[in-house]
Amino acid sequence: MNEEIEYGNEKVSLAVWKKILKLVLKRKKNIIVMIISVLFLGVLDVVNPFLLSKTIEVFFGENPNFDLKYLFISLFVCISLCYGIVIFLFIYMAGVVEVEVANEIRKEAFEKLQILPFSYYDKTQAGWIMARLTSDSRKLAEIISWGMVDIIWGASTMLGIIVMLYITFVPLALVVTILTPILFVVCMYFRKTILVSYRKVRKINSQITGSYNEGILGSKTTKTLVLEDSRNKEFTELCTNMKKYSIRAAVRTSLFWPIILVLAYIGVGITIRLGVGFVLGEFMGYTITASVLYLFIDYTRMFFDPIMTIARILSEFQQAQASAERIIGLIETEVEIDDSDDVKEKYGTIISQKFENYEDLHGDIKFDNVSFSYNQKDIVLKNFNLDVKQGETVALVGATGSGKSTIVNLLCRFYEPSEGRILIDGVNYKDRSIGWLHSNLGYVLQSPHLFNGSVKENVKYGKLDASDEEVNEALKAVNADKVVEKLSDGIDTVVGEGGSKLSIGEKQLISFARALIKDPKILILDEATSSIDTETEHIIQSAINKLLVGRTTFIVAHRLSTIINADKILVISKGEVIEQGTHKELLKLKGEYYNLYKNQFINEGIESSIK
Repeated sequence: MNEEIEYGNEKVSLAVWKKILKLVLKRKKNIIVMIISVLFLGVLDVVNPFLLSKTIEVFFGENPNFDLKYLFISLFVCISLCYGIVIFLFIYMAGVVEVEVANEIRKEAFEKLQILPFSYYDKTQAGWIMARLTSDSRKLAEIISWGMVDIIWGASTMLGIIVMLYITFVPLALVVTILTPILFVVCMYFRKTILVSYRKVRKINSQITGSYNEGILGSKTTKTLVLEDSRNKEFTELCTNMKKYSIRAAVRTSLFWPIILVLAYIGVGITIRLGVGFVLGEFMGYTITASVLYLFIDYTRMFFDPIMTIARILSEFQQAQASAERIIGLIETEVEIDDSDDVKEKYGTIISQKFENYEDLHGDIKFDNVSFSYNQKDIVLKNFNLDVKQGETVALVGATGSGKSTIVNLLCRFYEPSEGRILIDGVNYKDRSIGWLHSNLGYVLQSPHLFNGSVKENVKYGKLDASDEEVNEALKAVNADKVVEKLSDGIDTVVGEGGSKLSIGEKQLISFARALIKDPKILILDEATSSIDTETEHIIQSAINKLLVGRTTFIVAHRLSTIINADKILVISKGEVIEQGTHKELLKLKGEYYNLYKNQFINEGIESSIK
């Protein structure tokens, strides 16, 4: 089970951020406006202290010139207006970019989830996936948008200030230059330790999300087995670990800031001390005016502000690195079962299907020496062969783990054979698209899943453009119309999450209607009556008989009474067919099927039915 990928402790991966940047650049217009406004803000931040310095020089120097007062007032008013416009633009655009990036990340990730095969969900916890689409995508979008703003502003402001410092007075500019690499060395040191801590925090956060999910979905099981205390202890342990690593990360981050701040103000203090000496002519014969000293003090203070901002963003990027790795890990998950490029060219993809190129599916199916294993050690099917003609019904019976569900999962191409071929209408199903096959499939599970919508909406998932009349006809055809009549709002009744407001039998009938309205050429019934009481079974069996007409059907059977009319019954044991024939033929053999049938009906008190 791939609960969580364990990422290494290597430095921030540029490759990961390049891939994230590709997603960001899909919103070029907003990003360009945001970048321009932030660059202009940096220019204003550099120009403003220079203008203040000139104001001191002009109005408080040795020869004050008050004739320029209106010019300077106009310049300051102009700068104030520019600040207002620029700040509005970058805040607005950064907000838009944040929303757009989050939307793009979630869209790409969810699209990949639609493409990934059944096997991915077998190996990956729902909590892991939920964490990627919620907290990780939100955190990543926030750091990308506002982090980009701060880095661009910080870099442009620092560059402008350093240029102005060297133009104005080189000796004092060297003080700032010498301190800058020291600050970055400190940043690099803390970068690694903070990143390691936040990777652990993100991992435990995924586990907590998964535990929440299991706690909600398994609430009935927890209560009936009196597992509340045990589950609570497990969850408490996860939360304790989350707290421990979060505090560790917070401590390292809290040490980071004071060190940066102290170094920054050491720079300001050195600038003041040396600057005063230069004003008084104490050092190397150089002299500067008070206005120039003011400019240097202001620029030095301002210069370390963006360094601290960039340091903060680097710290946040380190925290977001774990989120970025996991989001990209999901988006770039290799699709184990996918169509070839030639097939995609002709039939399209799961997301963008070319229905006009889909051939009609008749329903002839052949398993040709098919072998399969979920791992290389345990073989589930070995050299399995089966010929099914259009319209035939094939029943699969056998003990749990014998390979029954594997056969139908291979037929549905949820998995693919390790060896051998599966032919549909004489063509290897890999030569046609997954979308083509699935559009012709009807699959009814033992525990059918209904979406949290109305009965009508759930039936229409089988055919999205179906009319209300078609919905009602499908419900009537499977004997579900009487069930729906009893519901408060008829076909508009909301069934609840997973169909929680309905009984298992009612959910099963609606799932049959959903399968019927699709008019599938291949129908899969995976133990569709195993959880149903005897009375409901008669209703559902009648519905099944209507569903089977004109369709190639595979039935994974638990109750053998439901398959006595099947054209072929296969008894499966350890991935191999040990008996095959009709119901009557297999009873005459008095083998495994006979024993299964006899034992089942003896348990139900109707032994005479097999005589």
